[in-house]
Amino acid sequence: MEFDDNAGLDTSEVQDNRGGGALGGIPGGGRTVGGGVVGLLVVIASVVFGVNPGVFSSDSSSSSSSGTGTGAGATGSGDLAANCRTGADANTKDECRVVAVVDSVQEFWKDTEEAGGKSYTQAPTLLFTGSVNTGCGNATSDVGPFYCSADDKVYLDLGFFDELTSKFGAKGGPFAEAYVIAHEYGHHIQDLSGTISRGSGEGQNSGSVKLELQADCYAGVWAHHATTTPDPKSGKPLITELTQADINLGLDAAAAVGDDRIQQKYQGKVTPDTWTHGSAAQRQQWFSTGYRSGKAASCDTFGQ
Repeated sequence: MEFDDNAGLDTSEVQDNRGGGALGGIPGGGRTVGGGVVGLLVVIASVVFGVNPGVFSSDSSSSSSSGTGTGAGATGSGDLAANCRTGADANTKDECRVVAVVDSVQEFWKDTEEAGGKSYTQAPTLLFTGSVNTGCGNATSDVGPFYCSADDKVYLDLGFFDELTSKFGAKGGPFAEAYVIAHEYGHHIQDLSGTISRGSGEGQNSGSVKLELQADCYAGVWAHHATTTPDPKSGKPLITELTQADINLGLDAAAAVGDDRIQQKYQGKVTPDTWTHGSAAQRQQWFSTGYRSGKAASCDTFGQ
């Protein structure tokens, strides 16, 4: 995945709260796998790429920080506006790439929603380290990336991208990271449409699984249009190249966080009646559905 070196980045939709200090923890995390928590990694696995993680605990004694690093090429906290100015910065710096992806994803959905006669409300991404206070309560990095509909924000600890490879076994790479971000903005689209209220329960056919698979599909829809979505400043595409190898890395990441893969790895067995996000095959299938069609209408997971 490559960005236009000369494209301008809009950092106004990415807030940098790294280094802000611990604000509380989630003892036990949001959702659990197999009816109970089997170690910290299962807590992470059970809620990764989550939405509306419920009411988090404010018990700071249980706070746990993971993935506090930002990876190679990172700039200092609070320096986004100064350091992330162009596509060239996005090609070389981790958080600048996040800015560029957020810019592209939001511009695509804004154009799409408004073309359909709907309004689009911007949803900023907030970068944090360790723990953060949200409209849904206090959260730690253990819950993975998530979208909170109470304050219309995406929350992301950049250390998760290291965990995606080290703990979940994904190959990683820039587009794998972009897939994660686009998935969270899929939840924002669900929030705007009211679909987000249908995401509840556990099991293969639960509303939770259908909601997550639809967000995967919406990520694929954005990917289909990524190289034609214009930078609002220049009118030229911000993303200039997205190869099949990039898409394959996105599919690899989707499979790595499938409920069955995670349960098999950390429980030694697969229990479909406790799924909340869908299997590896399902997550790949729905991302591919969105990517092939390029149409949000193809993402009717609730009608399947």
